Amino acid sequence: MDNESRRSYQHRHKIPGRAEGRATDLLEFVPYPIVVLRLDGTVHYVNDAFTDLFGWTLDELAGKQIPYVPPNLSEDAGQVIKGPNREKFVRRLETRRLTKDGRVLDVAVRMAALSADNEGDAAELIILRDLTRERRSARNKEVLLRISTALPAYPELEKLLDYISDEIRGVMNTEVALVILLDTEKNEFSYVGVAHDSAATEKRIKEFRFPADKSIAGKVVRTGQPIIVSDPSREPDFYPGVDQKIGYVTHNMLEVPLRGRNQIIGVLCARNKIEGQFDQTDVELLTLIAGTVALFVENARVSEKLAHAYREVSRSNKAREKAINHLSHELKTPLSVLKASLSFLEKKLMPLPEEDWKAAMERARRNLNRVLDIQQQVEDIMQTRPHRNQGLLSLLLGECSDLLEALVADETEDASAAVRIRKRVQALFDGREEVISEIDLAGCVRERLTVLKPRFAHREVEIIADLKAETPGIHLPADVIQKIVDGLIRNAIENTPDEGKVVISVRMKENGVELAVHDYGIGITAESQKHIFEGFIVARDTTAYSSLRPFDFNAGGKGADLLRMKIFSEQYNFKINMTSSRCQFIPAESDTCPGKISRCPHCADEEDCFHSGASVFTLLFTQRNF
Repeated sequence: MDNESRRSYQHRHKIPGRAEGRATDLLEFVPYPIVVLRLDGTVHYVNDAFTDLFGWTLDELAGKQIPYVPPNLSEDAGQVIKGPNREKFVRRLETRRLTKDGRVLDVAVRMAALSADNEGDAAELIILRDLTRERRSARNKEVLLRISTALPAYPELEKLLDYISDEIRGVMNTEVALVILLDTEKNEFSYVGVAHDSAATEKRIKEFRFPADKSIAGKVVRTGQPIIVSDPSREPDFYPGVDQKIGYVTHNMLEVPLRGRNQIIGVLCARNKIEGQFDQTDVELLTLIAGTVALFVENARVSEKLAHAYREVSRSNKAREKAINHLSHELKTPLSVLKASLSFLEKKLMPLPEEDWKAAMERARRNLNRVLDIQQQVEDIMQTRPHRNQGLLSLLLGECSDLLEALVADETEDASAAVRIRKRVQALFDGREEVISEIDLAGCVRERLTVLKPRFAHREVEIIADLKAETPGIHLPADVIQKIVDGLIRNAIENTPDEGKVVISVRMKENGVELAVHDYGIGITAESQKHIFEGFIVARDTTAYSSLRPFDFNAGGKGADLLRMKIFSEQYNFKINMTSSRCQFIPAESDTCPGKISRCPHCADEEDCFHSGASVFTLLFTQRNF
């Protein structure tokens, strides 16, 4: 209505009494819908803001009642205020109202009585304010917060999507809510999340699959755009097979894409809105939910795959561990027999010239000892007790000792050999528990250096032992600390070129006793450092091994020493750590060092080499070890 028409209408339909001037001002300045009702509840006046919001014009409503009260609501604001004090009465309430096109709005209503005078009848002034967007915004924030907070509590994909469907159904006020996921391998859709009043219907929906190239869902995935369907019978992409299979009729629907990191992974769907039709506000809300949910759907899928892979790896690892454990024990007896046989063979060869057999014998013994070391390391790593073979063997020896002694004496002319054999078998298969004793760490390191020194006497490596600090005794099995110290010393010497140095120290720290083995060798690459304690991971390319002799430079460890130490640290409650810097002149694992500082083209002297690379392994024994 233009200004001239409005002035004409105001002249013909004056607002009763004192309210005339006030109503004119409201029409000019108030942006809210305004209605003036007569005492019989019919419309006397509505402003442009009312028409903009609800759709009805003044010409359509004049002299009539406004049909904007939803059928399920009482006439809470549909009639004028009556009573002796009506002139002073102002009523406030929040309710819902229909628009001309069938939408339902949340509104705040204020009503005031207008008194009559000589020029007109009494009437009622109604001011309405649209709360729909405000309430939807608050409700949407609440729903999104509730969904985001609850999603981590649903690690299983199906339960997660059922929860999401239930939330969508509630906030969208629909009969059905669905989460439809796309199986790209089979090119079909499945209903993974479902919310419906009937559990039987939910079950039927979840069992249903349909082709990805059909239905509204397929169109949403292809176009990447939300779709509102107000009349499925007029929508060519609507797939009626879903309704026929599931057993319900779709009247209207809204579907929005679920966007993953790299592709659309499915669709969120709301069907059969209980009041009115889906609108853009519904699209915005469902799109917001889809954006929140898609990441969790992908994460749940990845988690399921990881869990499945973990179970497979766990089963495989258990099988491998069982096989390795079995092989370790199976190797023990034949290796011991081979070692004894070599000793026997050596005695037989003694009368012959050494140059004919000595080198071959040493080579065989060295490699046999290497295999024995591997077997021992694996046994320690597996942390399982040896098989109780000694029980049967000891029983046989005990029962047959007289016969055995007679046979041995007859064959070797040495009656004590049977006793020595019995003791040897017991030593090989002794299954007694390890005894924890108090150990002077500095004294232990000093002793092991003395024992090992002949084995690396051929190397030109300076060993600096700082072992003068007085420290409390630590409580560990003696053979465990021996294996640890031997392994650290051997590892340091094998990684240090000739003319280099290794510093070994035992000192008192604030939080315990520390053993540090610092080699000024080639260092370990950053990549190898990540896995150095994982076992059977060597710190250099296997093609770069220069020998298999223990303590030789680049001898090539078996990769199990450090894993065994790590396991010991967890078992006996001490800490093991490693820091290393790789020599800048040989950055890659395949790069080789000449093995002697004076032969290195990059280092002018020892100091240059000492500042090029290094590794430090530290063991910290705390109060728990005292």
